Amino acid sequence: MNIPANLKYTKDHEWVALDGDIATVGITDFAQKELGDIVYVEVETLDQTLDKDVVFGTVEAVKTVSDLFLPLAGEIIEFNEELETAPETVNTDPYGKGWMIKVKVSNAADFDALLSADAYKELIGA
Repeated sequence: MNIPANLKYTKDHEWVALDGDIATVGITDFAQKELGDIVYVEVETLDQTLDKDVVFGTVEAVKTVSDLFLPLAGEIIEFNEELETAPETVNTDPYGKGWMIKVKVSNAADFDALLSADAYKELIGA
């Protein structure tokens, strides 16, 4: 299972990469394997400022629909539009082209509170 050490993680199986005050968010390799074939990603919160742990969208797989929780408070400034026509990219490249949103972070301490790769591995039993 792929769990890059340079990222932070949530108990809800999102990953976060921080560059200055912009965070890129997606779902983990573990999450996409658990969901199965992803057929649709919906984010209707673009340009909205949301609190940490609020639902920012949904991911739909063949068997289920799952909420996506915002791992840090801030304004959602970008949605990966490639996912509109190729949602399966989340399955094939969850940490690269399968990213979901970019967030202008309003509280840097939120990032520090996320799980390290080792803590996430422990959470999922990897």
